[in-house]
Amino acid sequence: MSAQIRKKKSSLKAKKAPAYIHSLRGVKDWKQTSEWLAVRGIEDIECITPDQAGVARGKMMPAGKFTSDTSLALPSSVFMVTISGDYPEDGNGFYYPEDDGDLKLEPDLSTLSLVPWEDDPTAQVICDLVYQDGGKAGFTPRNVLRNVVAAYREMGLSPVVAPEIEFYLVCKNPDPDYPLTPPTGRSGRSVAGGQGYSIASINEFDELIDDIYHFSEAQGLEIDTLIHEEGAGQFEINLRHGDPIELADQVFLFKRTIREAALKHGVYATFMAKPMQGQPGSAMHIHQSVIDIKTGRNIFSDAKGGESAALHHFIGGLQTYMASALVMLAPYVNSYRRLIPDVSAPVNLRWGHDNRTTAFRVPRSDAAGRRVENRLPSSDANPYLALAGSLACGLLGLRNKIKPDAPATGTMNASDVELPRGLIEAVTLFEENADLRAVLGDSFVSTYAAIKRQEFETFMEVISPWEREYLLLNV
Repeated sequence: MSAQIRKKKSSLKAKKAPAYIHSLRGVKDWKQTSEWLAVRGIEDIECITPDQAGVARGKMMPAGKFTSDTSLALPSSVFMVTISGDYPEDGNGFYYPEDDGDLKLEPDLSTLSLVPWEDDPTAQVICDLVYQDGGKAGFTPRNVLRNVVAAYREMGLSPVVAPEIEFYLVCKNPDPDYPLTPPTGRSGRSVAGGQGYSIASINEFDELIDDIYHFSEAQGLEIDTLIHEEGAGQFEINLRHGDPIELADQVFLFKRTIREAALKHGVYATFMAKPMQGQPGSAMHIHQSVIDIKTGRNIFSDAKGGESAALHHFIGGLQTYMASALVMLAPYVNSYRRLIPDVSAPVNLRWGHDNRTTAFRVPRSDAAGRRVENRLPSSDANPYLALAGSLACGLLGLRNKIKPDAPATGTMNASDVELPRGLIEAVTLFEENADLRAVLGDSFVSTYAAIKRQEFETFMEVISPWEREYLLLNV
């Protein structure tokens, strides 16, 4: 550490440094930013933003340059690329910009935090994207979610969410032709499935879990609970409820954090929806409620503490529009391997009280905590888009006062499939729904649909082991 930085830290300590100096996450303005960075001796800044897949894109720069009013920009094409790095064809309302003009990165200083896994002192900040004239780039994921939240606020409402993120730890897999396998824990044995809520299974990876906690704490990210799920090496992290933008930011950062902690211990962390045949899929369940801004009251409960009409309208919107929004919550071909009959993931559009076989579950709670859990999203989803899609469906239900059907009782997993069975069907429903398009915006719908169509076409070029096994010598 340089003498100048040591002097700065001593000076601030002597003056009883203001609270923002000690903040683990976020400052208010550029003056606070400069002091926050100086005290920590930060050398580099990662200016990041989620692309359509939720992958962190951006630029790294020296801390001094970051605070010197430097203009940051990325090509607009970065937000039109598929997961495999391809670009979609023009058509169906999508047109690739001929000039591939820049989008400006606007740092959201409330997200400033450390990057604790880097050897050199490094910070990160999540950025919004705007056009050169300052207008928001409506097709970029963080802005899509912002627009949905703004639509609630126009009605005097504020949505509240709490995501649950499932993921697997797997052995390193440098050759994608080979299936994934569960990792070896501290016992020296490969972990087994069927160990839901097992503390011993968590203890198999104590040091890795400790690093997840330490990395999270250093970034100001709060984990509510962590459990071992049913799959072999499958875990779930639950986050505390809050503002949708803030929670999407947390999921975005948690995914980076968990991957980095896993790599430190010689394994992969994967958020694929269905990484291993014969094992359960990984979900990103979303708990949702809505607050009246004026009164602070949960509108899902009436004056007597019972279920309100607003709760039922919200559920009615989910039931009516979710099939069309599903591609935002199940974005890849692999996502639909999770959504199959007779397993834990629902394939229906039913709702019920504390019924985990329905798509939309109303957990047991008091009146203030009444909420709807959307059990359809998979953990491979971009958190900004999964939240935007689910909240958009509920918003349309509230606007149009859509009534749901009767709550389901009993097991619904074996019922008729009410969802798209594959990616291309989901894309078509998404493109054709005018009500969702009006909430989410034409530019986003056309761009996202074009990307997903191209991803499907790329997948169709791959010949699977199943085809070689059953078709090679039999047809």
